[in-house]
Amino acid sequence: MDTVREQVGVLIVGAGPVGATLALELAHQGQSSVLIDRHPRPSPHPKMDYLNGRSMELYRRLGVVEEIRRRGIGAEHSFNFLWTRSLPEPPLSTWEYPSVGDTAERIRKVNDGTSGLEPYQRLPGNVLEEILRVRASARPLVDMRLGTAFEELVSNDAGGVVARVRDAATGAERLIAARYLVACDGAGSAVRDAAGIQVVGSGPTGEFRDVYFRSTDPALRKHGRCFLMVVAGGITLVSRDEADVWTGFFPLFDEAEAQADPVELMRRRLGHDLAVDEVMNVAVWRGAMAVAESYRRESVFIAGDAAHQFYPTGGHGANTGIGDAVDLGWKLAADLGGWGGPGLLASYEPERRPVALFNREMCFNLLEVWRRFPQLAMEGTSREHLAGFLEQDSYQIDNTGIHFDYRYADSPVICAEDGPQPPWRWRSITPTTRPGSRVPSVFLADGSALFDRFGPGFTLVDFSGRGAGAGAVAAAGERGMPLCHLPIDDPDARAVWGSDLVLVRPDQHAAWRGGAAPADWATVLDRVRGH
Repeated sequence: MDTVREQVGVLIVGAGPVGATLALELAHQGQSSVLIDRHPRPSPHPKMDYLNGRSMELYRRLGVVEEIRRRGIGAEHSFNFLWTRSLPEPPLSTWEYPSVGDTAERIRKVNDGTSGLEPYQRLPGNVLEEILRVRASARPLVDMRLGTAFEELVSNDAGGVVARVRDAATGAERLIAARYLVACDGAGSAVRDAAGIQVVGSGPTGEFRDVYFRSTDPALRKHGRCFLMVVAGGITLVSRDEADVWTGFFPLFDEAEAQADPVELMRRRLGHDLAVDEVMNVAVWRGAMAVAESYRRESVFIAGDAAHQFYPTGGHGANTGIGDAVDLGWKLAADLGGWGGPGLLASYEPERRPVALFNREMCFNLLEVWRRFPQLAMEGTSREHLAGFLEQDSYQIDNTGIHFDYRYADSPVICAEDGPQPPWRWRSITPTTRPGSRVPSVFLADGSALFDRFGPGFTLVDFSGRGAGAGAVAAAGERGMPLCHLPIDDPDARAVWGSDLVLVRPDQHAAWRGGAAPADWATVLDRVRGH
């Protein structure tokens, strides 16, 4: 078969939220990519349903937050979990979390760095995928080829890769030579497997069924509105639009259940003869907890579900993948742009893999409540005991620290400081500019967000009032390194940041800080750019 060979910088396999985010990040940094996906259209199934505030901060940099808000659930709706023994019964417990609107109001009022810049957003995953695909296809630096499947990793070494791809409609094949190949093709990643990267599982696995349906049955709202309704019969309902669209997901315990009518099985788990107006889709998926043993093999990188898989408890899956895409994206751009050293791409795994491992354990934490609740109910535990058990674990829904306050203190491209790290808190962000940490988000005296002042590359935030950053700009220019010098005259912001000079990376993490300019800016910049 004749093949056509072409040369590209970055080939991304998988145009889901993670792959599309990576393409947008590369374009944001001025680098091109080829983005392929075997599916010509977004999935008909919603999959994920929650973007945490940290992901929304990262999307704010890419200019897509307003559309995500417009297409998502209205800001007036709260983020409550309702726990019940059966659909007709009153709830045993309701875990309450503020709405997007309430969260945004608090962010404005409490301007001390303990909150994120953006609230979370409820949004079906297929809608997010559509938004990001449209945005990516509109960027001249993104060559998006839908209906194109990855077939074979022909070669992979330190100098680049050659991949065989196929047009799904015509069957025509071609070879693409790329400097880097990034696998964003999901939990069953063909690219990851072809590169020989192993995934290590941990904990329970099992088959699950999703029923995506429309229902106006009043029983669904009999006890108030909620985002999630966890029923002790072994099913979780997810409100997709705060109207009449839902997803029910539940484990399949044997072959008979796998063959059963999914709607009847759903009714049995709910303990109610639910009136279903329309079944829009049914899907089967495998629950797993796994993290890849490595995130790179020569010139192949993995990100998102190709690198880690979680149960859909705690909102860790897609959000961890979005963080992967941004971290890897700006580093790939630095390498291709000629100013990033070899240590920069080498830092991707030691920065992102520990985040996935931590999030895996946090997912376990909440999954245990999901597991024990139906077990206790089945064993006849009283309403009072069940309610007390659930009340004790309600802290888990208020997990700002997990989503925002991950740190890269041990990264080889961070100018680390001696001494103990600042405390980490479950419910809030510890505002710090210690290198490796996400810098604090604050609003300045004129009402603008400090994060919005950062450049797409590195930014030297300068509270000194002495023009101490001039040397950094000159040293960065000599290295072709994008660096924005940002003098700020705002005592309140300076009090939160706690340092006169802070060098901020493109992903809003501090790379270096000091009370004065270093003796040699070259040493600092060479470290943070991987030389």
